[in-house]
Amino acid sequence: MTNASQNSRIHPVILSGGAGVRLWPMSREQYPKQFLPLCSERSMLQDTAGRVSDAARFADPLIVCNQEHRFVIAEQMRQTGRGAARIVLEPVGRNTAPAAAVAALIVAEQDPDGQILLLPADHAIQDQGAFLQAVATASAAAAAGLLTTFGIVPTAPETGYGYIRRGEMVKDHDGAFRVAAFVEKPPREQAERYLAEKDFFWNSGMFLLPVRQYLDELERWAPAVLDACRAALARGRSDLDFFRLDEEAFAASPNISIDYAVMERTEAAAVVPCSIGWTDVGAWSALWEIGEKDQGGNVCHGDAVAWDSRGCYVRSEDGALVALLGMENAVVVATEDAILVAARDRAQDIKPLVEHLKTQGRSEPLLHRRVHRPWGFYQSLHAGDRFQVKRLTVAPGARLSLQKHYHRAEHWVVVNGTALVTRGDEQILLRENESVYIPLGTLHRLENPGKVPLNLIEVQSGSYLGEDDIVRFDDHYGRS
Repeated sequence: MTNASQNSRIHPVILSGGAGVRLWPMSREQYPKQFLPLCSERSMLQDTAGRVSDAARFADPLIVCNQEHRFVIAEQMRQTGRGAARIVLEPVGRNTAPAAAVAALIVAEQDPDGQILLLPADHAIQDQGAFLQAVATASAAAAAGLLTTFGIVPTAPETGYGYIRRGEMVKDHDGAFRVAAFVEKPPREQAERYLAEKDFFWNSGMFLLPVRQYLDELERWAPAVLDACRAALARGRSDLDFFRLDEEAFAASPNISIDYAVMERTEAAAVVPCSIGWTDVGAWSALWEIGEKDQGGNVCHGDAVAWDSRGCYVRSEDGALVALLGMENAVVVATEDAILVAARDRAQDIKPLVEHLKTQGRSEPLLHRRVHRPWGFYQSLHAGDRFQVKRLTVAPGARLSLQKHYHRAEHWVVVNGTALVTRGDEQILLRENESVYIPLGTLHRLENPGKVPLNLIEVQSGSYLGEDDIVRFDDHYGRS
């Protein structure tokens, strides 16, 4: 076994590829749960980055994500005040082993004796001190060449998680144990036995891996993954502040998790048992579990009331009052365009419901009314026969693409801020309560030259109002 330096640096790697379907209607395909403030006032991605924000302990985080979410991630990381070392864009999803391989190859170029701390962006951890202690224990084991995972001390006979059975303690590393076995999600009776035996822990999906050893083990157990990731990096390219992996090369990688690719096969696997207030926020029932409850065991967020009700999770996200009466163990989540009412013990079954909605061609599984763009966002306010009304918010210094439409005209009214409008050969400066008309087929662009957000109302009229009726001629953000 190769020994790494005891002073190896920890490079956080945040994995942000999930869709969070079971947290619909808040989590949607184009704006999934990791970007939402579900557990605090910050998004789950920002909470994850905050756990590794101590520059004395951690390098700047590297983020591996779906390429469609790149601008949202860049903006949310900018808001944390620290940013990211690199944002790597996956052209297709290939699970955790390839994502970790890409991260390890990148880190190996600058810090070959470093360690990568793999953190899914959608986990909740309530005890930061215990988390940091567990990381320190795992880092010491990783410095000895062990591929280390975090085992959560179970608090219930959970059947929705995989388990890890610990073996003997690692010599000279208190708190770290050899992995005796990885166990699939068990039936109830087996989970109850695991809880009683004290040697089984929930598989958290978090890992601390020495870069050299992880790449060596991949070379041994999953060479196709490593070859594909090397090629995807070699043939990839920089795009603004991002790095795009080559699609053809990355798609050639097996779609496989770290557990199956390496951890269940290597002799160098270790586990650090820990109690850190961890939750895999995979369903509304998980948020009920960790939420602050009233006397009836209800968790309420937003303008919500649970009257003479017990064990309910109630959330209002659109400002409308949501009131429950005489309900037990229910989940009620209201957004601007969708309301979910479900039994709390059926929270894991929301995915087939969402798939059913998708087969009906509905937009609610994919988009919110508020749709985020690299320049800001737009929000649908009203739609009718041959017209649509939207709110546009453009960030300071941002601009939309130079574009035209074949099927619609637009009328913009500035609510507040300053707008610089290109209309054909003209440039027009608009202030509060001023407006401009963009005829069908006219080349145009909207910019915010000011230092405060620009808010305006857009009225579209025409025979077709879909977002795909955009022909871009110049785009600052590299979109086609």
